[in-house]
Amino acid sequence: MNKLDITSLKALENKFRNIQKNLAKSLFKLNRKHPNTISKNWKRKGGGGGKSISISGDVIEKAAVNFSSISGTNLPGSSISSKIQIKNLSRFHAVGVSVISHPSNPFCPTSHMNVRIFFVLGKNNKIKDWWIGGGFDLTPYFSTNKENAFWHNQAKAMLEKFNKNYYKKFAKECDEYFYLPHRNEKRGIGGVFFDQLQHGDIENSLKLIQEVANCFIGSYLDIVNNTKNKSFSIADKDFQLYRRGRYVEFNLLFDRGTKFGIESNGRADSILASLPPTVTWPNKLSPALKAKEKKLLKFLGKNWDEHI
Repeated sequence: MNKLDITSLKALENKFRNIQKNLAKSLFKLNRKHPNTISKNWKRKGGGGGKSISISGDVIEKAAVNFSSISGTNLPGSSISSKIQIKNLSRFHAVGVSVISHPSNPFCPTSHMNVRIFFVLGKNNKIKDWWIGGGFDLTPYFSTNKENAFWHNQAKAMLEKFNKNYYKKFAKECDEYFYLPHRNEKRGIGGVFFDQLQHGDIENSLKLIQEVANCFIGSYLDIVNNTKNKSFSIADKDFQLYRRGRYVEFNLLFDRGTKFGIESNGRADSILASLPPTVTWPNKLSPALKAKEKKLLKFLGKNWDEHI
C-alpha cells in the first residue's frame, strides 16, 4: 500500500469496525440480567469520525468500545511518545479501536485494550510513514498469582508467533507506560504495550493487530467468567470503588490516548467513556481497606514477565 485512497481506507476501516463489533458482542453476552447497549455514530470537525458503543448490565457495569477514523494536518505532540519524531508532516490519518471494561463484581478486574494505525501522508495522500500501536492491560482489585500468570502467558504465546522478543519488550513498555508517578504505583499487573511498530509491511502489521484484539477478549472472557459469581462484602465493593480512582487519575493525567482525543477535537463523551461509572476518594482509609491495599500492592509491585 503506497497510497491511502478511498478504497484502501474503507477496507482498513472495515477491519477495525469488525474488531469493534466482535469486542462489543462478546462483552454484551457476559451480562445475564438487564443487558443494555447504546450505539452512537459521530463525525469530527476537521475530518473523520467514528462509532461509540456503550454496554451495561449485571456483570459488566460499564464498558465502552470505541472506533475512530480521523485525519488532520496537526498531530498533537502531547498524544505521542517522545521517542517518535515526525518530520515534514503534511497530513495524518489514524484508525483505531479501544475498549475499557468495568465489571460490577470487585473480584472481576477492570481491563483495557486498544489497537491503532497511524499514517503520515504527503501530497495526494501518498504514505510517507506509518506505524501501529496498541496493547492490553489488566487492573485487578483482588489479585491472584494464577490469574496474573494466565494473563501474561496468553500474551506471551500470542506474541511469540510473530517475534520471540516482542513479549519481553512489550511487557516492559506496558509497566513503564501504565505508571502513576504521584502514587509511585503501577496501574495494574500489566500486559503488553507497543507504539511506533512496523511488523514487516502494513498487511502483516494488521495481522498482529487482529491477534492482539483476539488474545485480549479471549483471555479477559475467561477471567471474568471465573470471577463473576464470587461473593463479596460491602468492604470489598468499597475497596473496588476506592481503587477505581487510580484508573481515573491515570486516564485524566497521563494517558496519551485521552489527550490525543481531546486535543484533536474528538467526541468528548466517547473519549471519557473509559472512566468508571462510580468511584470514591475517601479522605481516610479504614483498617480493612488499608489491609486490602497492602495485599494488592504486593502484586502490583511484581514484574510479571519475570514470573511466568
